Amino acid sequence: MDPDLTELTELIPLDPRQFIGIPLALIGAVFLSLGAQFQHRGVVKVEALTADTLGKGLNGRQLALLLARPSWVLGTLMLGLAIVFQLSSLYFAPLIVVQPLGALALVITSILNSRLNHVKLSRKSVVAIIMCVGGVFVFVGVAAFTAVSKPVTDGQIVTILVILGVVLTAAAITFGLLRHRIRALFYVIMAGVIYGFVATLAKVVLNRVQQGEFEWLTFLCVLALLAGTGLGAYFVQNAYASGPPDLVIAGLTVVDPMVAVLIGVIVLGEASQAPLWAIFVFIVTGAIAVWGVFRLAKNHPQTRL
Repeated sequence: MDPDLTELTELIPLDPRQFIGIPLALIGAVFLSLGAQFQHRGVVKVEALTADTLGKGLNGRQLALLLARPSWVLGTLMLGLAIVFQLSSLYFAPLIVVQPLGALALVITSILNSRLNHVKLSRKSVVAIIMCVGGVFVFVGVAAFTAVSKPVTDGQIVTILVILGVVLTAAAITFGLLRHRIRALFYVIMAGVIYGFVATLAKVVLNRVQQGEFEWLTFLCVLALLAGTGLGAYFVQNAYASGPPDLVIAGLTVVDPMVAVLIGVIVLGEASQAPLWAIFVFIVTGAIAVWGVFRLAKNHPQTRL
């Protein structure tokens, strides 16, 4: 009897199609870097023209003034393009393959910010950036050959939405209680965590569309995705107001993919066929990259702690 081709396919983790997502993710990283630089410039100019809100969050008037800043609008358009390329990459490849590739944006942003603001990065800052990027790229190199995409079940969607609800509640309570003491690192981490869920929800919606299943649960994912995108954007703007753009990008390109990867591995089972050594590499390189973000926050010459 002929073997079941479907079962044989599931035993092979390497899908040539998923490599299409890698260049798309890299292009998205370039737009992410440029968009962050322009948005940061717009936020800084608005803050210079209004009262300092460091640690309190941008107010409604300041958010409205951002719409009148050409640099901020241009940056927003570039971030929109970054999202388009990111979604395209997620269509072809698992979360744990393409999501961490945004780390390329950290290198580009660091160089741009250093040149435009005439700020020399310290040796410790450079080491932190190398930790972030190096950890992420080793992670992706292993994931590209061991990760698999699987159909998303209703139970998995409910689990993701419940976890997101808990995270948003904790963020709201923390922000309400400590608003006057919050600095850039909080905004960076929260934006990264929320965008990690946004990327996961985008992958879920794309997966369900591919399966021809667009029902109420998928629609709920779309609503959660839009809400998360808006809240994450608010945290990002506040991070720009209290820290340098390369710190913000470090959080978004390390914390964001690590959250998405954890969900992809634990909830979606994208690493179910990865060997034990690959899991070990994921843990070590992920820890190195995240530690790099904290080192950059501590040692960057433009960070106000």
